[in-house]
Amino acid sequence: MNIYDVEQEKLIETLQMIDEQLHSLEQVPVYYGEDLTEQVLESVRKNSRQRLRIAANESYFARLDFQEEHQKDSTPIYIGKVGVSDEETQQPLVIDWRAPVASMFYSFTGGDEMAFYDSPEGMVEGYVHLKRNIAIRKREIERVVDTYIKGSEDLSLSDDFLLYRLGENKDNKLKDIVSTIQAEQNDIIRAEKNAPLIIQGVAGSGKTTVALHRLAYLIYEYREQVKAERMIIFAPNSVFLDYISNVLPELGVGDIAQTTFQDWVIQLLDHSVSLRSSEKQLLQQFSIHQQKDEMQAGQLKGSLTFQRYIDESLTQFEQEILPMKDFEAWEFSILQASVIKEWMKEYEHYPLVKRRERVVARIKRWIEIELKEVGDANRRKQLKKQATSRLTSYLKSWPKVNAMTYYSSLMQKESLEKVLPVEVINETGKNCRKKEVMLEDLAPLAYIYFKLEGIQPSQKFHHVVIDEAQDFSPFQLAVLKDVTIGNSFTILGDLSQAIYNYYGIDDWNYFRSLFPQDVHYFELTRSYRSTMEIIYFANEVIKTANIPVSLATPVFRSGEAVKVMKADNQIESLLKEIRRLQQKDTKTIAIIGRTAAECATIYESMQEIGIEASLIESKNFTYTGGISIVPVYLAKGLEFDSVLVIDVDSLHYTKTVQDARLLYVACTRSLHELTLFYTDKMSPLIEQIDTSLYENK
Repeated sequence: MNIYDVEQEKLIETLQMIDEQLHSLEQVPVYYGEDLTEQVLESVRKNSRQRLRIAANESYFARLDFQEEHQKDSTPIYIGKVGVSDEETQQPLVIDWRAPVASMFYSFTGGDEMAFYDSPEGMVEGYVHLKRNIAIRKREIERVVDTYIKGSEDLSLSDDFLLYRLGENKDNKLKDIVSTIQAEQNDIIRAEKNAPLIIQGVAGSGKTTVALHRLAYLIYEYREQVKAERMIIFAPNSVFLDYISNVLPELGVGDIAQTTFQDWVIQLLDHSVSLRSSEKQLLQQFSIHQQKDEMQAGQLKGSLTFQRYIDESLTQFEQEILPMKDFEAWEFSILQASVIKEWMKEYEHYPLVKRRERVVARIKRWIEIELKEVGDANRRKQLKKQATSRLTSYLKSWPKVNAMTYYSSLMQKESLEKVLPVEVINETGKNCRKKEVMLEDLAPLAYIYFKLEGIQPSQKFHHVVIDEAQDFSPFQLAVLKDVTIGNSFTILGDLSQAIYNYYGIDDWNYFRSLFPQDVHYFELTRSYRSTMEIIYFANEVIKTANIPVSLATPVFRSGEAVKVMKADNQIESLLKEIRRLQQKDTKTIAIIGRTAAECATIYESMQEIGIEASLIESKNFTYTGGISIVPVYLAKGLEFDSVLVIDVDSLHYTKTVQDARLLYVACTRSLHELTLFYTDKMSPLIEQIDTSLYENK
């Protein structure tokens, strides 16, 4: 019997057991009552139904034959996205990919040496006899590939299944990689919870997917310590959030918040402020002639220097806000200012707003005690009214403050000119009066909010993932550090794609310095997304920027040579290329421009000639696949079967670090085919690249 028939027989047997269990559970009515015990049982049934539905569609993806030391025979272990056991024997039918024994499928890369895994009882050693990948889709086996056979010297087997997966066309959603996790990715996924991780990953290295799988692993491994609803993913924009939205549900994980930093802060502030359109910044950032002075504001407001200034101002504010005079409720009934200050000191462990509330409440209790000394009821009533009125007047010198009012008052301090340029201070103050803020104001506002209001237990995170972290400021990370238990972070990005000059970082040391303990740093240099031809071409582009990180190393997957074409008529050239790709059944095509305005013009032209396409804008919340027209700054993180980059000329892409990064981002969005168009003179970033050197290597 060949290996396909063996696995087909095993799949039929496994599916029968899964179907029986699922059918049995679905016969039990869903409980909606108030009984606590029944609610717990229903929660267990709900999780079991969800797990079995995943298993019924794709039961497993791998088989590992493992012989424990001192055991006579090897045992086949089937590994899937979720674990399933035989109801009668309680023996595992399928092992969850996150289980300790399953880790060997990813960590063992061949050879005659013993393999091992860490079990609750200690280290278990033994020998791997077989590693087999099994592609199952909709209950049918599509492919069976043995990636390791003990005694075999054919080491090329390990790449066959990976290349098969990488060669698949993309749709409009990111997919899980449980069946193809590589050893270096596995180390990141299974790293300890409370060590902050920084992952520098080249374009296409799978860093986003790895981070999502790490969340699923942490929930499984630390189930008694972390809760999904107390974990959060910060992504660059709403389109990207939509793109990654299926990965965790595919892994059977729900309830993890996925948001952008700006949405999180605005919700934190109860929508009391609105975010001014960042289009002005984006236009200046990605225009052909960039405005350097505008970029400075974001960098300065995102610095730890600005954070320290705010700390100093808050300390001074606490000392200045207390009333300097005694409170006289009525004639001869006086509460001395020194007593109020003493009360304030008693509550110094409370945040400022809470301290004020408690001291005001204490003043009111003092008034009540004083009133009890007044025997005449009418007189007491009259004095109470007088005391209430005087307290209202007294507290005007000690006004309530919130994050926005404090930030606005900060912009009026002369000392701030040591930190920010005058024009930036004036512009920010003007915005604050309208209750509007820019992106770089959000970290200071969130920081002030927590200093004034305190951090509630429900606001603390068990784990935080920051994607595209090179576009985060140190101040943003400092804010999140304050609300994250145990510094449990997964921070990932690529300095080669640090395209936002007006905020963000160009060196991971800015983030390392925020953590007192050692930061675990990983570099992922192997790119699984693009063909060799595309990666080599993109590497030549980014070399000009001299980024202090490694260049991408492609997997051995060759494809079409990168095409650089002069386009006298850009629309006609695009149309011709789109038609060619559609004839090849290319599912996702991106037309990438430098700015939103240029993309909008292309979109209108495509509409006029009847090409069905989607224009991706910053206000979009979904990515629908098909043909997309997208500015390069919104394409970051996305991937497409084919990419057409427009205006790759000497005007749009000069020989600067910023333009090299932008063009690198555009080129590395493509999985299979890349075409660059230019008019007049091609960009100096590509004019020396001989694409034939990288053809079919």
